[in-house]
Amino acid sequence: MNNKFQTLDDRQPYILAITGASGAIYAKTLIAYFYQHNLPLICLATRVGKKVWEWEMGVSLEKALPTSVSLYEEDDWWAPVASGSVKAKGMVVMPCSMGTLAAIAHGLSRNLIQRTADVMLKERHPLIIVPRETPLHAMHLENMLFLTRLGAIILPAMPAFYHRPKDIQDLANFVVARVLDHLGLPHTLIPSWKEMANIEA
Repeated sequence: MNNKFQTLDDRQPYILAITGASGAIYAKTLIAYFYQHNLPLICLATRVGKKVWEWEMGVSLEKALPTSVSLYEEDDWWAPVASGSVKAKGMVVMPCSMGTLAAIAHGLSRNLIQRTADVMLKERHPLIIVPRETPLHAMHLENMLFLTRLGAIILPAMPAFYHRPKDIQDLANFVVARVLDHLGLPHTLIPSWKEMANIEA
């Protein structure tokens, strides 16, 4: 069990869960934001999520994480975040596989990520799901609707282009900016709407 969380009791942390869907760059961008702003962050990852991260990022998640970020394995049932008694400011599942989304929607709690998301819902803490799959069949859509009715925010990884992205990082910044907006955290990842309105055509 990782005990780093104990030093964060006086500062309620945020939780980032990484599952086995493509899109590690989104998680990497969010981690960088929390590190740069000295905000407490706990990271949860599935085994497949860690493999996809290493494939897409070219380095293991363990080596990429700042030392200030606690990392818990998916089968670590002793992790503090598995209990509703531990407070958190919010949880982001990004990227979220359809399997994880379905498990959360139906309260299966078969691993730490699913259980922690269940805690967020029952304790009425913000839960943001960033699914990364296309196309979607009816069950995917039903599960998203079900989670929305439970109080989760479904925020698909669908970057826009009106901020005139120059590279892949700009596209990732847009999605992460929307996540931060829903967490109530300020950022400069993309221009504000007013700033974009002043961009020369």
